[in-house]
Amino acid sequence: MGKQKADYLLRSDHIFTSTVENPFAGYVAVSGQNILAVGTDDGSDWIDEQTEVLELEDQLVTPGFIDVHTFFTGYAIFHIGIDMSGITSQEEFLQKIKEQVEKEKEPSTVFGHGWNSNGFETEGLEEKLNEAYPDRAVIVFAADRSTCMMNRKAEETYGFNPKECYPEAYHKIMPEYLNDREFIEPEFKDYMKLMNSRGVTTVKEMGFDDFYGFDSFLKEKEEQKELSLRTFFMSQPVGEGINIEHGKRMREKFQGDFIRFSGYNRMTDGTVASTKGDLLEPYEGTDMHCSIQVDYPMIEKEVQLADENGFRYSLHAQGDGAVHKVAGIFDKCQKKDGKLVNRHAVTDMEFSNPADLKKMGEIGVTGEIYFQIMSLDPADDVKKSIEETIGTERGKYFWNRRGMLDGGMTLSGATDLPLMITDIPEAIFHGCGGYFPDGKEQYNVQNTITIAEMLKAWTYGGAYNIGMEDKLGTLEAGKLADIAVLDRNVFEVPMSEMRDVKVSMTMVNGKPVYTKE
Repeated sequence: MGKQKADYLLRSDHIFTSTVENPFAGYVAVSGQNILAVGTDDGSDWIDEQTEVLELEDQLVTPGFIDVHTFFTGYAIFHIGIDMSGITSQEEFLQKIKEQVEKEKEPSTVFGHGWNSNGFETEGLEEKLNEAYPDRAVIVFAADRSTCMMNRKAEETYGFNPKECYPEAYHKIMPEYLNDREFIEPEFKDYMKLMNSRGVTTVKEMGFDDFYGFDSFLKEKEEQKELSLRTFFMSQPVGEGINIEHGKRMREKFQGDFIRFSGYNRMTDGTVASTKGDLLEPYEGTDMHCSIQVDYPMIEKEVQLADENGFRYSLHAQGDGAVHKVAGIFDKCQKKDGKLVNRHAVTDMEFSNPADLKKMGEIGVTGEIYFQIMSLDPADDVKKSIEETIGTERGKYFWNRRGMLDGGMTLSGATDLPLMITDIPEAIFHGCGGYFPDGKEQYNVQNTITIAEMLKAWTYGGAYNIGMEDKLGTLEAGKLADIAVLDRNVFEVPMSEMRDVKVSMTMVNGKPVYTKE
């Protein structure tokens, strides 16, 4: 019997395996769902007349990207119901709602999305909705995700108001749209396409409580082999406390390589800019450490329970006080040879103390980092906010990814999608270049990381985070063939052009799932 041949052979001048620091010229051979071989010659030994040879020349071949903090259910809600994006007056707004009400046979909630909350004067609009629909809930989400327009019936039904229009508040809506097959089928398909077009092959997805039945939808898609995106989902306790029995059921139910249960997730503090970040030392000019109460004893209890049952916990911490307390909570968990048995993680860590980063590195805490976070706000606004809240001296430790890596932490890439949409060249521009959107001056450049470290975070680091580094995250023979191709070699692209780099091809399980037109 002759040597096995490749279904696909990717030839390139730049192959980055995530096992080395620099790309090399060579090939990746793919057979079935696996990588057959990786080498530095032309790969012709693996070719027969059935092999499709892809000559990629100056493009960069990497492992598929893994985003370890995405939120499809939060992304989907901004597409539910009627499209209100073109509305410029209260009259139009009310007319659209009226048309929808007349169209629907059942008296269900009227949902809308895409409304420009600054597009017209809204004073009195809520009262008009109350008058017109006293017994019918109406909710229209703003395009910028900052608020929503809703009537009294909607507030009574779902238990939140426009001032608290964020996912943890409106979680009661989720069972409705997650179980609406007509809506969710095309929505999830579009989501997978979007992620594949960014080179993303795997996500760690946040699901509230028991995911409101969405796990059954995922199971069905897995069985029908309709998935082009591996989905490792977490349970974020929102409507109730941690549900260990649910976790056990999910762990049992999902054993494949496409859908798995990945433990639990919870917020601790908030942003430093809003003074909701928990600080070790008080905010500038005050004696306040945090403007909100964080229930650390409850969080510690949940983490211990998860840990005892073999589950991991991701805790979202932003101030150096919260990071310090989270490190202390994880330090009490089960260890083997000094390292955590269950791969607990900290998300975000916008402001942290180097001593705590070292502590977490020593015990094996994984970092889930928003490398694109600098894309969201203008430089002057951020610098002014840091100056006013923690001052320039402490500000030197803002976004200290360098300290995380030097402290021994494994980093992985995250977006909190839909807050940001995964874009690895953009992550390089901000996280390696240290630039704000205007690209003018670098900020805290001492905290940036190298391009190789960035690519490893989005590949190997992500695979390590979800416990799949034996199958994903590097280009090595025997691993699953999840591959991304960038249309330029980011190691040689000037930082000023980095955000123009695009994904040209994505392969999942040995099959191309995206090709740039």
